[in-house]
Amino acid sequence: MAETEAVYNPFEPGFVENPYTPYAAMRESDPVHHSQLDFWVLFRYSDILRFLRDPSLSVEDRNAHMTPMDEMIRSLIGDRAERGTRSMLSRDPPDHTRLRKLVTKAFTPRVIQDLRPRVQALVTEMLDAAERRGEIDVITEFAFPLPFAVISEMLGVPTSDGDRLREWSGRIVRSLEPLVDPDTILAIAEAGDNMNAHVSELIARQRKEPGDGLLSALIAAEEQGDVLSDEELVEQVVLLYIAGHETTVNLIGNGVLALLRNRTELERLKRDPALVPAAIEELLRYDSPVQMTRRVTLAEIEIGGKTIEKGAFCALVLGSANRDADRFGEDSERLDVTREDAHQHLSFGGGVHYCLGAALARLEGEVAIGSLIERFPALDVASEPTWNGRLNLRGLERFPVALVS
Repeated sequence: MAETEAVYNPFEPGFVENPYTPYAAMRESDPVHHSQLDFWVLFRYSDILRFLRDPSLSVEDRNAHMTPMDEMIRSLIGDRAERGTRSMLSRDPPDHTRLRKLVTKAFTPRVIQDLRPRVQALVTEMLDAAERRGEIDVITEFAFPLPFAVISEMLGVPTSDGDRLREWSGRIVRSLEPLVDPDTILAIAEAGDNMNAHVSELIARQRKEPGDGLLSALIAAEEQGDVLSDEELVEQVVLLYIAGHETTVNLIGNGVLALLRNRTELERLKRDPALVPAAIEELLRYDSPVQMTRRVTLAEIEIGGKTIEKGAFCALVLGSANRDADRFGEDSERLDVTREDAHQHLSFGGGVHYCLGAALARLEGEVAIGSLIERFPALDVASEPTWNGRLNLRGLERFPVALVS
């Protein structure tokens, strides 16, 4: 009797809480999968690495043929479906190169390391307040406010309206995953309206009163005589706002949860804090803050015994690649904070689109998780955490933890 192929259905109950069992089934059964929603999905490490590094592939949605999902989205929100297409995340070279150059200087290794004292001060302040309460919600009181404060300070903008910005951001990032619910699509568009209006106000304010942050630098930016258009400026700032905190929230939240569910590994970190940097790589591998990215084919391509047509949207499941036993061994499903090749994970993507903020995320993760463990070695889950319901930027919505020193 022939073996039944696994079916990739990210909308089935329980998928968000544990996508890794379905991923393993897809790697085994149908690693280059054509979805019923008319896009391709890749699950194996080797295939995904090849696509990430292939300069002949695109990230621009305009190069992909329209799917029924695309048509539904456009019918609901019209031209607002184009929002985000001017950010560097969604542009191919040479536009990607031009846009990335304008912000790269703010994310060099030296600049990021110079931020360590400030990150440590913010972490210490948050843990001081939490200690007085004896409990902390790792997400709302720690993992979100930390990177949000850092990226706001880097941009040179106030941290006020943090709750509203988090709400808008949380909706906007749903656009990075398959969408079939009209209400969700309309909510994303409304959040985008609000976020763009907010950023436009910040830009107008800093045009009148320039500061010394990244936003003022972008306003004044000129690279070989080329400046950002108004639309590009808004979209780069929105991208920096969102990417500057959303992924790190998941790194810290998912990372702390993984350690509390794997006590042996937590004890190893307690005994040897020098393992923390390597542990961050393993936590990134074990439960990726970003579960997938995408590429668009500009020509027919053969991969995994399948032929993918020109103009195909391809979802690359980074979370699956990071658990691939062919790359990380038979214990790839196990957390191991001393794993020597953990840094080979694909959580930050690859190729020219490798995550610009990778060093910042690592730094924030090291300081936040390292400080939490060191200061409260007997910390424990206070009540069952809740997930945010997202397929791509998969993380926790609430995570109460009891702090015991």
